[in-house]
Amino acid sequence: MTYSTGTSPSSVAVGDFNNDTDLDIVVTNSQDDTVSVLLGYGNGSFTDQTTYSTGFGTWSVAVDDFNNDSQLDIVVVNRDNNTVSILLGYGNGSFANRTAYSTGSAPTAIAVGDFNNDSQLDIVVVNLYGNTVSILLGYGNGSFENQTTYSTGSVPESVAVGDFNNDTRLDIVVVN
Repeated sequence: MTYSTGTSPSSVAVGDFNNDTDLDIVVTNSQDDTVSVLLGYGNGSFTDQTTYSTGFGTWSVAVDDFNNDSQLDIVVVNRDNNTVSILLGYGNGSFANRTAYSTGSAPTAIAVGDFNNDSQLDIVVVNLYGNTVSILLGYGNGSFENQTTYSTGSVPESVAVGDFNNDTRLDIVVVN
């Protein structure tokens, strides 16, 4: 099956955005500066897309609950205006208008985790041209502190998180 999205789709994530226990899809559209949300019927088919404005050059996407309301939210990196955008979910398949936060130069990938052990979700972004990662610590209400940056090697392109040294704290791995 094929479904329409925006122009130049670049990243995809899944989650249950309307609380019907069926998986839904969110796709970044890098040339349209939007995300497309396609709600799943549970039989392998999906609704037509609903689009939401993000930022310029929407590149990578992740989903999680950033405001602790038990509803999935969307976070995307916007490569062309050096931001991340948060779209808070209403739990019915629709989302609030974006809130943007600054990152380093040309953010390309994103991961989510609790990096300061306060039980609130935080965001890490790799910045391709800045040779850095940006960490945005979450307040648990859908908003975030300004970024803190850390140097990486040249041209970081991807990021993942996990507890690699078994100290019960998340670590960050970057590919460059």
